[in-house]
Amino acid sequence: MVIYEIFNDAGQAYKGVIPVDRWKEPYMSKDELQREMDEGVVFWGYEKDGELIGVTGIQHIQDVTLIRHAYVRTAKRNQGIGGKLLSHLRKQTTRPILIGTWVDAVWAIRFYEKHGFRSVSSEEKERLLIKYWSVPERQIETSVVLADQKWFDARQREANRA
Repeated sequence: MVIYEIFNDAGQAYKGVIPVDRWKEPYMSKDELQREMDEGVVFWGYEKDGELIGVTGIQHIQDVTLIRHAYVRTAKRNQGIGGKLLSHLRKQTTRPILIGTWVDAVWAIRFYEKHGFRSVSSEEKERLLIKYWSVPERQIETSVVLADQKWFDARQREANRA
């Protein structure tokens, strides 16, 4: 499965960066990938010259859309592929978008910030990870959540009504 290969190639970037107790080989097993799809993650790919070189997923949960598992083959990074995939996924929803990643994955955080996402507060991060994701407590401690402007606008409307 090509998606599996891309995830595990690109996932090597996290080795030695994320906490040792969260790292595993392979980074994502075939069973985990299948479980993600069974839980509603729809994957989109970027193909060049007949080769799939980037993949990312989208998952509609309750009132938001999650961007899930954004990976580009190591040899094809920094060519705008991730940005093209993200732009395509943003057109697939009118809901606020949330993205979770590792707090020490500064390159990923910078990428999303470059595309208009902002980190939520640490209290809000914990609430969102519990509400919308199924991740262990340790991953909650070592993650960050970024949101698009729609999400921040919706939060502001809620605060104004309160």
